[in-house]
Amino acid sequence: MVSLFFSLLAMIILFFTNQMTASLCTQKEIPEDRQPGVFRTINILITILLISSYIEVLFT
Repeated sequence: MVSLFFSLLAMIILFFTNQMTASLCTQKEIPEDRQPGVFRTINILITILLISSYIEVLFT
């Protein structure tokens, strides 16, 4: 049950993080060729945070 709830929450967090990243790229006028790297970096870092928080919840 916890894993289902956490998975849904993680997808929502990633969705809104990507929306905020898109608006950041637009606002700061980041060139089109650098935007995939920005998205990739932010998504990897958020995924690491989500996995570590899931492990913390799972083992406490």
